[in-house]
Amino acid sequence: MIRNPILPGFNPDPSICRVGDDYYIATSTFEWYPGVQIHHSRDLVNWKLVRRPLERASQLDMRGNPDSCGIWAPCLSYADGQFWLVYTDVKRFDGNFKDAHNYIVTSPTIEGEWSEPVYVNSSGFDPSLFHDEDGRKWFVNMQWNHRTESYGGSPKSPAFDGILLQEWDPQTKALKGPIKNIFAGSPLGLVEGPHLFRKNGWYYLTTAEGGTGYDHAVTMARSRNIDGPYELHPNRHLITSKDNPEAVLQRAGHGQYVETPDGQVYHTHLCGRPLPPKRRCTLGRETALQKCVWREDDWLYLENGTVVPDVEVPGLGGATRAEKPVRSEYSFDGGVLPADFQWLRTPQPERIFNLTDRPGHLRLIGRESIGSWFEQALVARRQEHHSFRAETVVEFNPDTYQQVAGLTHYYNRHKFHAVVVTLHEKLGRCVTIFSCDGDYPNGRMSFPADAGVAIPAAGRVQLCMEIRDNDLQFFWQTEGKGAWQPIGPVLDAGVVSDEGGRGEHGSFTGAFAGIFAFDTSGRAKTADFDWFNYEEL
Repeated sequence: MIRNPILPGFNPDPSICRVGDDYYIATSTFEWYPGVQIHHSRDLVNWKLVRRPLERASQLDMRGNPDSCGIWAPCLSYADGQFWLVYTDVKRFDGNFKDAHNYIVTSPTIEGEWSEPVYVNSSGFDPSLFHDEDGRKWFVNMQWNHRTESYGGSPKSPAFDGILLQEWDPQTKALKGPIKNIFAGSPLGLVEGPHLFRKNGWYYLTTAEGGTGYDHAVTMARSRNIDGPYELHPNRHLITSKDNPEAVLQRAGHGQYVETPDGQVYHTHLCGRPLPPKRRCTLGRETALQKCVWREDDWLYLENGTVVPDVEVPGLGGATRAEKPVRSEYSFDGGVLPADFQWLRTPQPERIFNLTDRPGHLRLIGRESIGSWFEQALVARRQEHHSFRAETVVEFNPDTYQQVAGLTHYYNRHKFHAVVVTLHEKLGRCVTIFSCDGDYPNGRMSFPADAGVAIPAAGRVQLCMEIRDNDLQFFWQTEGKGAWQPIGPVLDAGVVSDEGGRGEHGSFTGAFAGIFAFDTSGRAKTADFDWFNYEEL
């Protein structure tokens, strides 16, 4: 059986592609660098991260991108002996504009180096590329109408102004021919995330609708002609949990169709697993996979006979699920950042960290403050479990309170908690807590441990956090001296979620556990981290 979510933690907008017996899923990474996560599987049960292809400044530079901007909804496909990756770099979130720029990169292999990007258009986000049977290629994306508000007004969500279609010429590497608006969406509204495929003489179009909150859905339509008109599925939606609040997988929508070599059919979708009592998805939007069937009416349906996604669905047979280790230990040996980790926005990681100045350590170079949209030294891995423990050890000798290094439970600039080592005028070197519990738009911090606890002027300090569903407790200890000491009160870990702070539709990523340093004096104070552990509780 396939157990959902197949990609736990922040892995939204899954685009799936099959080449022979190999399956690949590309997911959005938003402001996290390098851009786009690609996972691989041969059995649909076990998935492994194999590539983040957008890794050079010429491909992606997100310095200055606001929270929840950057890479939205990539589309991965294979044709003409190479992989094609279409992606958006969104430069604005609030207000009437999005400034969404769409690009294409290619590579003969997933694991190899990807090409320089080719600019396509900026008319809207969520682009995809469809390779038709006659060899022609078609570019589709939603159209953004800046003259209206995106989440309100009449008609509903008028900023989502339909799905555009235009032919792509691979020779000239440019769009050509007329631009056609082929699908206005269903009455649910907020139509986005288009994917086209062809079967039995029909062009099928799946889109995401209803926003990425609890009304999310995969809507399906079809036409005999690629440019329409498109008729809606008899159920309107192929996948949705919007009318089933008790379903385990909520916020189900935005995915893509795939066929196996023997003709079995599946559809990916994003989902969220909310925690009571506030229904906040601390793991962000995750990737799931549903088994589907074709019926005699040439429409696709979930195999379970409903529109509600299942946690377990039939797989290909013969696969054995490889259980992931409960505990992951990272030693920072070998001079390469472990694959589970990412950083924020910048294509110049050498300015914020390295593993060479002090072998066996991850050295963070203090730059701008935690929450900066430009250059901050924060390296983190996804939270994949509702309850977990993270630990690290740091060597850091600050000269001023403007120099800080520590361990953080992080979502964005106004949703995070952190236990830090810094300097205090009276205490000297100390451990304290920074917290930002969703105060938007000001992003003001609070200090739940006040000035903190004085610690020896030198020596390594171990930092720890335990998250149990909605509760977070920080701990610290001087290495080799005594037991873990709790610091500060129990904090609201549920704030570090999609729904925390400004609420549903306010942000679209997920929670991370990581380490950081900043130096707002501008002297680039360094902090050395020897190891990092993450353990499911």
